[in-house]
Formats: sequence, structure tokens, C-alpha cells
Amino acid sequence: MLQVLSSAWALLLGMGLLMIGNGMQGTLLGIRGEIEGFSTLQMSIVMSAYFVGFLGGSRMAPGMIRRVGHVRVFAALASMISAVMILYPTFAEPWLWTIGRVLIGFCFSAVYVTAESWLNNAATNGTRGQALSLYMIVQTAGIVVSQALLLTADPSGYVLFVIPSVLVSIAVTPVLLSISPTPAFDTTKPMSLRALMNFSPLGCVGMFLLGGIFSAQFGMASVYGAKAGLSVAQISTFVATFFVGSVVLQYPIGWISDRMDRRFLVIIVSAIGAGGSFLGMAMGHQFTFLLISAFVVGGMSNPLYSLLIAHTNDFLQHEDMAAASGGLIFINGLGAISGPIITGYMMDFAGPGGFYLFTAVLFLALVGYAAYRSTRRPSVPSDETSSYVAVTPSSTSVAVGFAQEYVIESDQSGENAA
Repeated sequence: MLQVLSSAWALLLGMGLLMIGNGMQGTLLGIRGEIEGFSTLQMSIVMSAYFVGFLGGSRMAPGMIRRVGHVRVFAALASMISAVMILYPTFAEPWLWTIGRVLIGFCFSAVYVTAESWLNNAATNGTRGQALSLYMIVQTAGIVVSQALLLTADPSGYVLFVIPSVLVSIAVTPVLLSISPTPAFDTTKPMSLRALMNFSPLGCVGMFLLGGIFSAQFGMASVYGAKAGLSVAQISTFVATFFVGSVVLQYPIGWISDRMDRRFLVIIVSAIGAGGSFLGMAMGHQFTFLLISAFVVGGMSNPLYSLLIAHTNDFLQHEDMAAASGGLIFINGLGAISGPIITGYMMDFAGPGGFYLFTAVLFLALVGYAAYRSTRRPSVPSDETSSYVAVTPSSTSVAVGFAQEYVIESDQSGENAA
């Protein structure tokens, strides 16, 4: 662990500051949109735009890096993020915010690709798992810390938009001054979606459904809180609780997944997530129960991401895992784009509780499909399954490919030991 920190502390510090800035602007826009009088549908389009940009950035970033290099891409796009954050309160118009969110999503995705490839280059076979764990912790901790910073100023003013802009600008400094050398950037040709669907229908369908669930949390939780009449302090605590749940429950679920049929675990985890959603619908007027539901939903949905990747790997050869990761990320991104918009429609139809109704429906759909798939072919024996590695839904294909390398190394070490 100390070896990873000594070689990648600047990158991890910079990524932590970037995640704080990203977490702040996502929640702040939901609160400010309510203050500006934007409708739920307008805010759902604004929030969905981030995932449009994120998906586009993840596809275009490799080409940008190969043309001009890691340093220029990182610096240029971080500067763009900083500028857009300042412009949000200056031009409070839904269509301008939508354009800004597309740009923010694109830039953050490309910055993540750049940083994750640097981290992969800094890690060795012996430290790869530790580097992944630290990266995930930094990502999640940044979002949690960002929610506390929302309490430092009035959301109707400019200060809360200035803070994340400054943090993103500062994040560039340690990364660009301390990381050397610049790594080579290689990409793997993705597996076709048809081939991926043939290998793992549950992995593909589950990733699409999970994209909607995660984007609803990341994009619409603050909109839900504002529509439900929560205070700024309550909204920030509510949003943070989703990510606290993901950290606390990620590793227990991962430990269990290496010891039982993963399809059955997908059913159990999804059913619990649906139960947490129904709790939020029924008891959302009581803040304590609202936090419990957020903890359960976040604690189930985020580990499901890693669980579905591990399940897909069970049916792949090692040489196909990296190619499959690109397809899984793309499918998840498609689901994420539609999540906020459908959530907005359901909140218009059913009130704020439509937020939880949406996540409940998707969780139940995953329960049903996983149960169906469990009848279609026998399970893989637990001693023959690939390793579970924790990855967050906000990671790009580079981080997932990084995780796939660790899976291959772990599996080969186990085979040699046997």
C-alpha cells in the first residue's frame, strides 16, 4: 500500500480533488434548478446530458491522447471543466445547462481515461490490486466529502460554483508536476455487442438496467431531495449516503460472490435493492428511513456493477476479458443516458416518490431476468469462477480493463498455486 502511495500520491490527490468538484456540481445543480424554477423534466434532461457527454468522451479520449498526449489532454479538459462550472450560475437557462453538462461529462470522462492509464502504468503486478482499491476509495470519498462542502455557502449564490471550479484547477497541479514518465496508450478493440450478448446475456441486460439505476442516483437524487422539500443539509447527507453504502457493502458482497452462484447473488442483491427502493417510497417522509433506503440502494447497486463484470468473466477466456469490458461499459452508458429522463417523467407522474419507483422497477426487472437466466444453463462451479474486483460505475473502460488485468493475474496465480 505504501509503495502505491509513494508512486501515485499526486495522481490520487488530483483525482480526489476532481471527484470533489464533480460531486459538488452534480448535487448543486439539482438544488439550484429548484431555486431557479426549472421543471422536473427540464432537470432530468440536464442531468441526462452528463452521461451523453461521458459516453462520448470515453469513446473519443483514446484518439485525443494518441494525437496530443496525456499532459495536454488532462490540462485542457480540466480547464474546460473549471470554466463551465463558473458559467452555470451566470447563465441559468436549462438549455445552456444541458450543453454545459454534455461538456462536463465529456471532459470528466476523458480526464478519467487519462488518469486511469497513468495509474495503470504506475502499478506493478504486485501492487495492482492495492492501486485499484485506493483508486475506488478516493473516487467514493471525493463524492462523499463534496456533499459536506455544499453546507459552506448559500446555493442561490456563486460561491458554491466557485469552490469546485477552484478545486478542479488545483487538481491539475500535482498531477502535471509530479507524474513521470508519460505512459504509452494502447487500446483493445472491443468485442461486438452481439458476441458479448452470446457470452453473457445477464451481464449485458444487467449492465443496461444498472446504468439507469446508477444515473438516477448520481443525477437525480438531489432533484428528488429538492422536490421533496429537504433542506440543503439533508440533501447533501442523502446523496452522500448512497456512496457510503457502496463502500461499506462492496467487499462483503464481493467476498460472497467468490463462494456461490453469482446469478443467485444477483437475484438476492437486486431484491434487497428493490426492497430499499420501496422503503424510500413508503417512508420517504421520515428522514431516517430515507437515509436507510439510500444506504441500501447505493450499497446494492454499486457492487452489482462489479458482480456483473465478474459473472461475465466466468464465461470468457482471459484473452477476451479486456475486449469485453469496452462493450459492457458502452451498454452501461446507454442505460445511464435514459435513467434521469425516465426518472423525471416518473416524478412528474407519481411525485418525488417516482424516483424510487424507477429504481424499484429496474431492480425487479434484474431479479426476474437473473432468475430466468439461471434456468437456461448450469452455473459455473465456485472454484472455477474468475476473481471479483471492486470497480465503481463512474470508472471508464481503462479502469475496468485495469481490473481485468488484475483478475487475469489473480486467476493465473491461483492456478499456479494449485
